[in-house]
Parts: sequence; C-alpha cells; structure tokens
Amino acid sequence: MTKPYIPPESGLKPITERDRKTSPFAGACFALFIVFGLFSTIYATSFGKLNLFPNGVFWSPFLKGDVSQAFALALADAPVPSSAALIERGLSWVVAGDLGPRVRRGAPGWLFLGDELTVHDQPQNNAAQRKADVLKVQKILSAKGIKLLVVVVPDKSRIEASQLGMLHRPARYRQRASQWVDELKLAGVEAFDLTDTLTAFKQKHTAAFLKSDSHWTEQGAEAAAVAVSAEVQRLKIVAAPTQALVIDHRTERTRAGDLIRLAGVEWLSDSLQPQPDVLQETSFKVEKRANTALGSALAPSASAQTDDLFGDADLPNVVVIGTSFSRTSNFVPFIEKELKAKVANLARSGGDFSGAMNAYLSSVAFKKTPPKLVIWEIPERVLQQKIAKDSIQ
Repeated sequence: MTKPYIPPESGLKPITERDRKTSPFAGACFALFIVFGLFSTIYATSFGKLNLFPNGVFWSPFLKGDVSQAFALALADAPVPSSAALIERGLSWVVAGDLGPRVRRGAPGWLFLGDELTVHDQPQNNAAQRKADVLKVQKILSAKGIKLLVVVVPDKSRIEASQLGMLHRPARYRQRASQWVDELKLAGVEAFDLTDTLTAFKQKHTAAFLKSDSHWTEQGAEAAAVAVSAEVQRLKIVAAPTQALVIDHRTERTRAGDLIRLAGVEWLSDSLQPQPDVLQETSFKVEKRANTALGSALAPSASAQTDDLFGDADLPNVVVIGTSFSRTSNFVPFIEKELKAKVANLARSGGDFSGAMNAYLSSVAFKKTPPKLVIWEIPERVLQQKIAKDSIQ
C-alpha cells in the first residue's frame, strides 16, 4: 500500500542540498570535540590533575551506583566540560543576568547563597541529628575535661533581609537558629546564637555582611568576636598563654567575593562582573610588655597559629573549630585581642558542619594536648541540611 504524502510544512523537514554539504563538516567538528575532550581528560588524569575515582573503587559502592556517580561528578572537572561550563556561566550572566543555581541576586549589588533559601526534606529530623552529633562531641570532650561552646552564625539572608529584593526567605526559618540553640541549652550544652548580636550591629551600621560574599564584614566579625569572648569569660575560662594583640593599622581595598567565584563569572573582566566589595582589612601586632616575674618580654608572632599544636611548648588552651567564617575577616584575631591571649584556629574552609571537628578529634593535637575550651562555630544554613556524610564520625 502506498504511504500518503506528508507535505513538508506539516511533517518532517526535507533534507536539502545545503544539509548534505554541511553535515560532514558538522560531524567532523563534533568528532574532533569528542576526541579533544577524551585526550585532555586522559592528560589531566595521567598528570594527577584529575581523579576520576576520588573515593576509590570497591565492590559494594559499585553495586549501589556510588562509583558511577562519583565518576560522573569527577568528569565535570575535566578540562573541556569545566571550560564549557565557565563560558556558559559567563554568557548567562552577561546576556540574562543569571548567576546559576547556587547564587541568587537580591537588591542591586547584593548576592546571596542559594543554600540559605533552600527548603530541605525532613528538616526537623536533620536538625535533631545535628543536635545528637553535638551531644556526642560534648561527651567526647568532657571525658578529657574540655568544655564546649557552640556558636551559631546566622544566615546572611536573615541579617541582611532588607537587601533580599525579590528573593523569598521561607517563613519557617524565622526560628531555625534560636530554636536549635535553645534545644542544645536544654540538653546541657553551652550554646550561643549570634543573631541578636549581628542584628543590633546591623541596626547601627550599614551592613554586617559583605555584598558579593557569603561571609561577614570585618566590622561584623569584630562584633561577633566581642560577644563570643564575653561568653568565654562567662564560663570562667582564663585563656592562655597571654599576649597583648593590638591593631597595627587598617586599610580598605576592593575585592570580588566568593559568591562571584561560586557563580563561575570571576574570569570575566572587572567591568562585566557583579559589583565587588570595598572591605576593611586590619593588621595586628603583638605589643611587647615587660614580664617582671621572668625579666623577659612577650614577643611572639601575631600571625602565629597552631595548625601544628603538638610539639609547641606554648599551647593555647582555647581552640576554635569551624568553617570559613572563622578564617575570614579576622574573626579569631579579634577574639585573641579581646581575651588577651593566643587562640588556636583549626577551622576549615568548606568544612560545613563536621569537617573541622572530625579532623580535630582524630588529630594528635587533641589526643596529646587537649585544651580547656573548644569553640565550635556552625553556620545556620547547615542545621537542617541532609546529613549524608556530613556527620560526626
């Protein structure tokens, strides 16, 4: 039986002579793209620049698909896909003002981390697990005679809510930080929510957080450090060894924030990037004071930290464990200034809830030279996130 004729306008587009001539060229370009991508991936893998199996290859994870998933995620960091992604991100920002799935645009000049606005599955169960992990850590520390102080850093989108513009922060998050801290206190954990501190600071000053960055301004970090230091003193912890840390000088400079890098548009020219921040930077120095008892003077380095605590004869008895909040805007140096003593900063950028704490609990420093107080800084945004592997091991 003869098939009915389908007119081109209502059916498939007929192949033209131009299609026949250009199709080999298009196919060759696609083949070259695939070959170039393959060899660039092999090259990056061979020279240790790309690990296609970051978690190793084991039979059980292989059957569950975990190995394939890790392999697919690793391929995204291969030269060709990563370069293509950067080009796409740049074009999306320049053409459509889009900064990708993890960065949100608020009021003019203000960027926010999408994680702060995300509603998670089973948020109460996740928060309860976080609480259980804190209680586990407190038990471990108490066995060595160490006190624990949990400090929760509120979301930027909470403190700078007036700059959200058209963005929406879920109403259910209104009591997220304070409720979790209250539950810790009822369980016998010393905990402190910095929301009131930073809100009060915001009301008296322009901003407590940076515009193009997910972290606090140096002025906001200083206000937080003063409040945390007061909590340490309330616990009757005498920080040691003593040192008189004073401000040497302050400068201002322009810097693009981490949200610009997270959006993948930092490679664009300055004129095409989102507006950077003008931020304050403080330099500290140790004030030399005569020690009448020893007839000597205090002269340690102001920048000396205790990443290698074991083996140091002059160990701080206060340790800060946390995230990049503790590593930015001189948060820990401001605590040192207030307590007039050295403080060990063992925070980890990207550590989320458990990264720095797990590393510390398994370290020689914890086992051989335990401090008197551990300050655990935790960002509010991680309280209700999925636990996954981000838990105390």
